[in-house]
Amino acid sequence: MRSLILAAGEGSRLRPLTNDRPKALVNLCGKTLLERQVSTLKALGVSDIAIVTGYLGHQIGDLGFNCFYNPDYSSTNMVYSIFRASPFLEKEGDLLISYGDILYEEANLNKIINSNAAINVVVDMDWLKYWKLRFSNPLSDAESLILDENYSIKQLGLKTENYDDIQGQYIGLIKIRQDKIKDLINFYKSLSSEFFSNSSDFNKMYLTEFIQLLINSGWDVKATCIRGGWLEVDSLKDLEIYEELAKSEELDTYCRLEK
Repeated sequence: MRSLILAAGEGSRLRPLTNDRPKALVNLCGKTLLERQVSTLKALGVSDIAIVTGYLGHQIGDLGFNCFYNPDYSSTNMVYSIFRASPFLEKEGDLLISYGDILYEEANLNKIINSNAAINVVVDMDWLKYWKLRFSNPLSDAESLILDENYSIKQLGLKTENYDDIQGQYIGLIKIRQDKIKDLINFYKSLSSEFFSNSSDFNKMYLTEFIQLLINSGWDVKATCIRGGWLEVDSLKDLEIYEELAKSEELDTYCRLEK
């Protein structure tokens, strides 16, 4: 089992904290986001970890991590970053891919590690409680996610004004089984800018868009369903909320952090 962490972005919504450091090195309750995520991975035996860096990425490299640099971090997105790490993708073993600004409890990581689906996406079924904590209007940020009766994802990643279109929220953590990784790489290589208005848009593809293209092409993408036990640190407001809840020992209601 291997893990690729995507940490190339500038983290503009966390300024001024990210004026002098990448988003993954912002602190939450005394430890960096990267430190917390790596600690959870290693606790479950995932020690082969690589990180895609970009903005101020040398700071992550200086910590001794296996890094792949995305020099176009300011004009590209998650999918482009993933395939900057092609040598790591091509190694043996199942592959976890996660955003660099999320944290998750060991139980949730264990759940996806033990799934045998070819491609698996972690979905929070209790998303609304968490979104109400962070947003006055949850629909301003939430995206569509529709499952069938077998927990295969049919649609995700679209803006919607209808709660019925949101059966859960993708948290930014997926797993690809070893025998499907070559197919995944070939699928990406086969994509052309005909899907988009220009190549620039192609390079800005979000991971949810890529997953939807896989689904549209017949891939069975399964949901690993969880109920809380994770955090996203996307903005200063997020950070302030979590720090305040931690002081009153209420953060455990949403996610238990390692002390």
